Amino acid sequence: MDSKINRLDKLNALAKLGGGQERINRQHEKKKLTARERVDYFLDEGSFEEIGMLVTHRSNDFGMENEIYHGDGVVTGYGTVNGRLVYIYAQDFTVFGGSLSETHAEKICKVMDLAVKVGAPIIGLNDSGGARIQEGVNSLGGYANIFYRNVNTSGVVPQISAIMGPCAGGAVYSPAITDFTFMVENTSYMFVTGPNVVKTVTNEDVSSEDLGGAYTHASKSGVAHKISANDIECLNDVKKLLSYLPQNNTETTKKLKFKLNNEIREVLSDIIPENPNKPYDMHKVILGIIDEGSFFEIHKDFAENILVGFARLGGRSIGIVANQPMFLAGVLDVKSSKKAARFVRFCDSFNIPLLVLVDVPGFLPGTDQEWNGIIVHGSKLLYAFSEATVPRVTVITRKAYGGAYDVMNSKHIGADLNFAWPSAEIAVMGAKGAAEIIFKKEIIEAKDPEAKLAEKELEYGLKFSDPYIAAQRGFIDEVILPKDSRKKLIKAFAMLEDKAVIKPKRKHGNIPL
Repeated sequence: MDSKINRLDKLNALAKLGGGQERINRQHEKKKLTARERVDYFLDEGSFEEIGMLVTHRSNDFGMENEIYHGDGVVTGYGTVNGRLVYIYAQDFTVFGGSLSETHAEKICKVMDLAVKVGAPIIGLNDSGGARIQEGVNSLGGYANIFYRNVNTSGVVPQISAIMGPCAGGAVYSPAITDFTFMVENTSYMFVTGPNVVKTVTNEDVSSEDLGGAYTHASKSGVAHKISANDIECLNDVKKLLSYLPQNNTETTKKLKFKLNNEIREVLSDIIPENPNKPYDMHKVILGIIDEGSFFEIHKDFAENILVGFARLGGRSIGIVANQPMFLAGVLDVKSSKKAARFVRFCDSFNIPLLVLVDVPGFLPGTDQEWNGIIVHGSKLLYAFSEATVPRVTVITRKAYGGAYDVMNSKHIGADLNFAWPSAEIAVMGAKGAAEIIFKKEIIEAKDPEAKLAEKELEYGLKFSDPYIAAQRGFIDEVILPKDSRKKLIKAFAMLEDKAVIKPKRKHGNIPL
């Protein structure tokens, strides 16, 4: 028996060594942790249970039969994060550059299947050169098996991807399907085709970092939801994200202990400028409303004219969507519509209530927006809000103009409660533009057209550009003082806690993609 135990110990030791100490050293030289170091740091101490440690590849071509590594380039299993069960896989770059083989994919699929059966989040730590070319279609089939599970797992349990090294070719599609993608500065990149192929096909000279680095995807493409300075920070960010999420789509996030006290926030009274065209930072409104230090922003560097993120309000986890007047005056455009729509649909999938803060002058005009499909992309956000059945509460802080008023979680598309500050302006368009259209003839014929325009602008503003007409019609449930917003919202979400919506039976809707 001792010899058999010794054999097992030897095999386990080989598996834990991955591609060998020399390759581990190279990983460290790149300021990257190994797959096992990442798993050990991410999970609660002593909680990791590995699955498939002794799996090996089945390839006998190109001398592969002489290169056998137990585990086959991916560490898979389960453990806990702050006491909560999660499933995890971490690709090991020290083994064939983390490339995906048939058995490598089977290991990932096994933990994904378990995550769905049990109802717990699945975390993927990606560090791979792509498909293992020595295995040909078997490797491609492995990717497809993972993609298929990503799709069927979507909306069932949270799926989070951390890109902690290269992620190229077919490998990029799995993270793209998952709910959130985190990247590490300077050591991770994602692209369908690399710089060499780009050079050959388009004659462009571009580095891996510029083509698909963390900042590129965080600010330009929107593929990355958050970027981190190093592996440790990235893993901490994923842990923090998990704290706002439930285990699966049948549960809600655990509510932290909270007792309603004096929730008046005077700081909110001085944020909106007297000049309606002057910008202000919507972050200040968010921070004045939520539980202290709880805002976790998503997509911070992408489509900055809208803010999305998680926070706690009265101990409850909520999702926040807010126009940002500091960028493009807070207008909706192609990128911000897609960003917000994706976030709204995630929150709705996992029973996370939505708070919407509105200061939107409309949709961004121009040929660039129209030719790039602002109609269909704006419709995505409209569709996402209309479809959402979670508690939905809106606060209009200032402007809510035109179709953007409808889209930003208005009463008409199913919002549960709609509040407005006294500074709110709810109209088809701004008073000046409206006056120029409605009173065009009077203004042209006036002795002093500028004075007449100012007069008519004031007239229109008094009639429409305040929250009271909307409140009279019941489109605004209450006009509230800014300082009372936190108290009102805590009570509102508490009241809506047991909200239930029965939808007509259908296979699924056809969102305007």
